[in-house]
Amino acid sequence: MNHERVAMKPTALMWMLLLIPALSACSGEPSTDPADLPAAAESEADHEEDGGDAASHVELTAKQIASAQIGIATAGPATVRESQPLYGVIAPNAERVRDVTARFPGVIRNVQKRVGDAVRQGETLATIESNESLQNYAVVAPLGGVITARNANPGENTGDKPLFTVADLSTVWVELSLFPRDLATARVGQSVRVKGADNAQSAEGTVVYVAPFGSSASQTLTARVLLDNSDRRWPPGLYVTAELTLATTPVPLAVRSEALQTIDDRTVVFVQNEEGFEARTVEVGRSDGEVAEILSGIQPGESYATANSFILKAELGKGATEHGH
Repeated sequence: MNHERVAMKPTALMWMLLLIPALSACSGEPSTDPADLPAAAESEADHEEDGGDAASHVELTAKQIASAQIGIATAGPATVRESQPLYGVIAPNAERVRDVTARFPGVIRNVQKRVGDAVRQGETLATIESNESLQNYAVVAPLGGVITARNANPGENTGDKPLFTVADLSTVWVELSLFPRDLATARVGQSVRVKGADNAQSAEGTVVYVAPFGSSASQTLTARVLLDNSDRRWPPGLYVTAELTLATTPVPLAVRSEALQTIDDRTVVFVQNEEGFEARTVEVGRSDGEVAEILSGIQPGESYATANSFILKAELGKGATEHGH
């Protein structure tokens, strides 16, 4: 029996030696060896710093920027204007509209132009056979423009009526309605910003006429603005809004208003860098709807996103959601 008890002691000792490290591991005491720390145990500050950077950047290549049609502009000096809102309608420039009549009474033999056709000055519109000489002569366009009315058909007698109306629409008038409260602010020579009904386009014009009398029906006066229409963006008959410039103030640093976006109650501008864009928090001063004064947040000469900058905001929000998950 003594021999058996002696033989069991090494076995018990062996189990005790094996249990000592396990008990030590369960004691909860941290290891002091940096090599024993998990690789994922980064500091909270580092994590927050990395997350903050990722949450303010949108990485885009030049090709992606072009594909998204994101406009780019440079921050710099601008002029902020104080303005008076008005409403009006596009009308033909009456000084560039001509009625075309026959020089001699006769029969219309052929008509070469229809309503909507573009014509050059001196181009033949119709051919008339004179009642007196029985000779044909041409009726020509007195100016370049567009045929807006036609009262001529082959076989008809010319009579005294206009055969055609030709309008040069390279310039148009904007007939603005002035209420009595606006009379003191409107004068010839003032600058006016005209906008389409959907605000999709705008142009600059000048007041060329203020009516000396008003309309009893509408209780308004008319202020007329001359507007360039060489690109045919302003068809007569369309309603528009306008901003009559009252005063202008130069500011040292401004961006286009369309560049401003709101993220988490902050006003930001997406500033371009080598990787894409950074959402930069800015302090905004005076604004007129077209440009906004920047008091802090960006520097003169920095490039920023203008048109379609909302796409960058959407991408930033999507990235923040993915990061949160």
